[in-house]
Amino acid sequence: MEESGEVLGLEQWVFSLWPIFLILSLNTCSHQAAADTFAVQPPEPASKSSRLDPRIAVSSIGVSGLVFAVFLAVGILQILRRRLRRGRSNHVTVAKDEEAAGSAPVEPAVVREFNWEDIRKMTANFGEMIGSGGFSTVYMGRLAGETDASSGVCAVKVHSGSERLNIAFRQELDILLRIRHQNIVKLIGFCDEEGEGGALVFEYVAGGNLQEKLHGPSVLSWRKRTAIAFQLAKAIEYLHENCSPQIVHGDIKPSNVLLDESLNCKLCDLGSAKMGFSSLVVPSPRTKQIMMGSPGYTDPHYLRTGIASKKNDIYSFGVLVLELITGMEAFCSKRGHILTSMVDGDHCEFIPDTVDRRLNGDFDLKEAKAMASLARACIQQSPTLRPSAPQILETMRRHHQLLH
Repeated sequence: MEESGEVLGLEQWVFSLWPIFLILSLNTCSHQAAADTFAVQPPEPASKSSRLDPRIAVSSIGVSGLVFAVFLAVGILQILRRRLRRGRSNHVTVAKDEEAAGSAPVEPAVVREFNWEDIRKMTANFGEMIGSGGFSTVYMGRLAGETDASSGVCAVKVHSGSERLNIAFRQELDILLRIRHQNIVKLIGFCDEEGEGGALVFEYVAGGNLQEKLHGPSVLSWRKRTAIAFQLAKAIEYLHENCSPQIVHGDIKPSNVLLDESLNCKLCDLGSAKMGFSSLVVPSPRTKQIMMGSPGYTDPHYLRTGIASKKNDIYSFGVLVLELITGMEAFCSKRGHILTSMVDGDHCEFIPDTVDRRLNGDFDLKEAKAMASLARACIQQSPTLRPSAPQILETMRRHHQLLH
């Protein structure tokens, strides 16, 4: 941090000096011009009329000095910026942890800025891929200088280097630098080096994702399912209500819900996230922005209109809750199965027959009915009829005694 502050201080110092260069150069010109104006000059012989006018020469020297001073200042700034970008110990201050809000003062979280060589070493030359998507690849990484093997492990998300995707990367980075919540994956650092693809360095979440846990060989207990839904709702509420500007995630689905070793929820992948939305859906040029989604989880209203809002996330959350209840995937192309069709119309009393059979009846019937009713409210066709994230949390607290 000291190096970063020192560089920024030098940059301000250079900016403060360049007006002095300008004044000195102009003063040189003005003083010389005044001397030429008031001094008595003997007439020059006609044979010397072709010589350069001394006033023009002095003015040229003054202008040249001014140009030199400007270029010198710009050059120094470029050197300082490169030094700042390449500095291994650079840090950026980000949002305070949301959980600490309202309690004892907590220092803002800090993330590191890495250069591309750091990223290459961190990933052992991109040796172990642990995930991939349409626009990025995730590698296992290890932070330099960490003596504890577990604390040094990280996940490095590398974006491709196209101009359009670089813009998307910087939008995601801008959002990540604004947020900090215990149920959202933690950003450790980033690399945004000119001429290279962008990279985001996250905490490594060792428990896999909800897609794997819910549809894998092991059975996720009912208690864990309700706890994950509750924690995910808290993460959504934080993005929707506690961030300024408000944030829409845009791609909530089980594979974007990471789980730690205790199966606590960590929402990830804000590559589709957008900032500055209201809870109501009001068509405007500002809200008509490109937002990616996933089949089975994307709000039909958004698909019809292209209008993004916080209620898009609420719809996706409702689908995910149905998936937790039934153990069935939201969309199955082979069978043409769409999970939301189970609660279309007035048919919401589908408990207990459609609760995941792998639970062998080990669930609370009242809780399951309340969860199903909540999911149905979240996937209403009209976005204005869907509950907000705070209303979802209030409902879950009311029907689930162990949630807090």
